[in-house]
Amino acid sequence: MPPTLIGKFAELFVQSDNKKVALVCDMRGAAFFEDLFESLQDLEKQAVDYEILFLVADDETLINRYKETRRRHPFFKVSLPEAIQIERKGLSELRGKAHKEIDTTYLKPWELKARIVELYEPEQLDKSMQISIVSFGFKYGLPRHADLVFDVRFLPNPHYVEHLADKTGDDDQVKAYIWRWPESKQYYLKLLDLLEFSIPFYIKEGKACLVVAIGCTGGKHRSVVIANEIAKKLGSSFNLTVEHKDIHKT
Repeated sequence: MPPTLIGKFAELFVQSDNKKVALVCDMRGAAFFEDLFESLQDLEKQAVDYEILFLVADDETLINRYKETRRRHPFFKVSLPEAIQIERKGLSELRGKAHKEIDTTYLKPWELKARIVELYEPEQLDKSMQISIVSFGFKYGLPRHADLVFDVRFLPNPHYVEHLADKTGDDDQVKAYIWRWPESKQYYLKLLDLLEFSIPFYIKEGKACLVVAIGCTGGKHRSVVIANEIAKKLGSSFNLTVEHKDIHKT
């Protein structure tokens, strides 16, 4: 966002229901610093609570990052090491006004993300990743977007019980049938333990979305019951949705 628009944006923002917003500005404009500091003064006059987060890294790391990404430095008319020094000098006053600073020299992208979430949204640390629990039928094919696939076709099949065949895993009778078998309970507990162990590592890695697919033959009975129970258990701790992809297919 051009710095000159920050004040106008703030006027609109304070009238909305949003609580927080992050802005990124491009420093390549000739009047960047003059405009930015004027905008920050406007925010202070409007009594807008703001913070400046300043990211730093050593010269060698910055040079390597530009080489790896093959991007030009904003001040590309001089050598890369000189451009970095010009940038440091130009940003020194802004760095002096920063409320928080993170040294990214040894941080991977997902580690930087975790640091930022920890600073500004600590309550969202375990809810920052979207988890989708999807039940499906193997005879209709695997969900293409699945990250993890679990096969529950070994569990006793309600399809072969006459009064349960036309029902689904959402029906109490089907649930009662599934849970009467010890292997169903044991498998559910082991799968739950695996997911509770592994999900925090996916979050730590910075993964935005995790799709857990649970399949049975037709996607109507066993997979639905297990998916519902997993979702019920994990839903209070994580940002989670549940979908029954093939529950109404015949």
